[in-house]
Amino acid sequence: MSVVVPLLAHSRSAVSGRRHSLEDHLRGSAALARRFGEVFGAGELAGYLALVHDVGKGSCSWQTRLVDVERRGGGRVGVPHKHAGSVLAERYTHLEFGAVVFGHHGGLPDMERLRTELKKASAGGSEASAVEEAIRSVERIVPEIHPDPRPVPPSWLRDLPRPERRLGLDLLLRMVFSCVVDADYLDTAAHFEATELRVRGSVGVGQLLERYEVRRVKMLAEREPSGVDALRQSVYEQACAAATGKPGVYVLHVPTGGAKTLASGGFALRHAAVHGLRRVVVAVPYISITEQNAAIYRDLLDPDPDSGEEPVVLEHHSAVDLDAQVMLDGMSSEQRAAWEARAHAARLAAENWDAPFVVTTTVRLFESLFSHTPSQMRRLHNLAGSVIVLDEVQALPDRLLAPILSALRGLVDHFGVTVLLVSATQPSFWELSKWDGLERRTIIDDPSGLFDALRRVSYEWRTGEEVTLESIAQEAAGYRHVLTVVGTTKDAARLHRHLQYATPDGEVLHLSTRMTGTHRREVIARVKDLLAKGAPVQVVSTSLIEAGVDLDFPRVYRAWAPAESLQQAAGRCNRDGRLPGLGTVVVFKPADGGLPRSMEYRAAMQASDTLFGPGRAKPDDLAALDQYYPLRYALQQGAPGSGLGSEIETLRRTLDFPAVDRAFQMIEEGRSVPVVVIRREEDRDTIESAVTLLRDPHRACGPEVLRGLQQHTASLPRHEAETALRSGLAEPITGDLLLWQGAYHERRGLDPDQPEDRDTFTL
Repeated sequence: MSVVVPLLAHSRSAVSGRRHSLEDHLRGSAALARRFGEVFGAGELAGYLALVHDVGKGSCSWQTRLVDVERRGGGRVGVPHKHAGSVLAERYTHLEFGAVVFGHHGGLPDMERLRTELKKASAGGSEASAVEEAIRSVERIVPEIHPDPRPVPPSWLRDLPRPERRLGLDLLLRMVFSCVVDADYLDTAAHFEATELRVRGSVGVGQLLERYEVRRVKMLAEREPSGVDALRQSVYEQACAAATGKPGVYVLHVPTGGAKTLASGGFALRHAAVHGLRRVVVAVPYISITEQNAAIYRDLLDPDPDSGEEPVVLEHHSAVDLDAQVMLDGMSSEQRAAWEARAHAARLAAENWDAPFVVTTTVRLFESLFSHTPSQMRRLHNLAGSVIVLDEVQALPDRLLAPILSALRGLVDHFGVTVLLVSATQPSFWELSKWDGLERRTIIDDPSGLFDALRRVSYEWRTGEEVTLESIAQEAAGYRHVLTVVGTTKDAARLHRHLQYATPDGEVLHLSTRMTGTHRREVIARVKDLLAKGAPVQVVSTSLIEAGVDLDFPRVYRAWAPAESLQQAAGRCNRDGRLPGLGTVVVFKPADGGLPRSMEYRAAMQASDTLFGPGRAKPDDLAALDQYYPLRYALQQGAPGSGLGSEIETLRRTLDFPAVDRAFQMIEEGRSVPVVVIRREEDRDTIESAVTLLRDPHRACGPEVLRGLQQHTASLPRHEAETALRSGLAEPITGDLLLWQGAYHERRGLDPDQPEDRDTFTL
């Protein structure tokens, strides 16, 4: 009597010692993907694609190789298995949905690549026999791989006008792909960790809203009263009243210091409760605001520590690209194999936003939306049925507005999303064609009156040729409490040195993304403490401090920048209106200062020069700002090769997912790279344990591992990180995540002007 050997999906778990059967994995993944897709009417389609995604593992060659690899201690199987499921997806759905299956490991392909690979699986092709064998093997245990009736896309897709249909298909493919890869990752992680599936049950948004309201009242009662409290309360009440309106795109136009964080949270929770939406996703432009806002929302929403309940608020700003392979250059074939084995396990640690309230960055949000890789895209399906709050929305890059606005409109129209745009300097998005005909729902009845009532600063200008970073440091050093904001991390480090020399007493502190999250939080807390005590303090920062960081100085210096940045910096001056008169904002143009070189930034500066400055409008002039954004957009649309990202829309219509990913870069001139720093000896064991887990190809880990490293992570421009790798000042962990082995300045972090070895490490 022959023994039937079950088909396998994965090798033995190091925890349970059990193998993962292919039937269990296909059915488990399909059930999850169906559940995820049902939120936006694509449950059967997503479930079917997950059901067939690993059918190729049914071939004898794949099964034999898996057992062989397991016997030798682990590693990659190395036998292709994507073609069989791709063939089934094309046969029973549409060609384009074959990309979902083919890309579930390496990322969504372009259509030419997909057709080429499917040709290999057709009669006479190199993969044909393996595909036929795998399908025959799997259909015996999972006959539903031949569905009747066939799954179909949601009806809204065929109802779209022809010019928009391909963009709609692009977005649908991304969301369905997200369902499939998240289901695959979750089911795989549950096997290797020998745990229950990491899927949270539903949380009552109404209950969260009640908790938010009670704790908000308590928090405000504990604060020192301010002269602007009544205006802030009015903003909150208007936001709550607007939340009962129907889903769509809302605008919260409130001056800096108007309590936008509380108002936007109150709107989002109330709107979600009224309309039965599943979660709130708050996206902000800077990590510093992510950290601050997440702390506020945790205080307002997380359960009591001894309750045993899961946290409500997920803070996600990890910039780790778990699919990155740029660090493979120079590795031997053995090193590459080990790296790729580690990376496969580490991808299970990617965050999927399965939480009721998510605080992330706009970079994470939109680069996930326009990525083509599984670890980035697994979280997208959780945007469906949510409220997306875009805080400090003026910071979205102009050169990507066409795809961003297009995708946001698609999410609103077809995926049950409401978008809230929050800013003191609201961009003129409705001037652009992507939002033609889209209703603009305003929350504040009279923005002009609110701006007049909350005006708390006056502006001065320093624009002569004699103005330098050193001269500004000498002037600022004559005051007890000063914040100075500059445009680059190098300028921040150099100005910090000047101020250290020039300041007679008091602390001189520094803030930039070259510092770890914990370090930045400590500095911000120290600044607040010194200000509360009336002790002298000088702070030098990059623009990360401008948007939403709750600090209040009587005097602020801001290097010349686009108008919205000037106003944001002013929001850190006399923020609570406690000065007897107006605070002072000094705008200066340093002859030796650095500026970003992008066309977008040049256009913003040109528009600002035209409308704002000595003898012209002040940065908080709403009439001038109404002219500013259309002028800024027009300056770019008229330039060669520009169009606010319209070329990415062309790529989306061709379903060229890798090309869209390459073109959609929120951070210009190369990505920044996340660098884990062991700043304190007491953190060493925790950090090294997490790094060891991420490097272990035999151990899957959940997203909490990367989540725990966020606070110990700083950023370096990619070219600097690559040079540090070559110099031995950094070591690879996984993806593009590095472990820093060099010096870390106690004030300035990864100091751009103090590399240890100038012969080999030039910043």
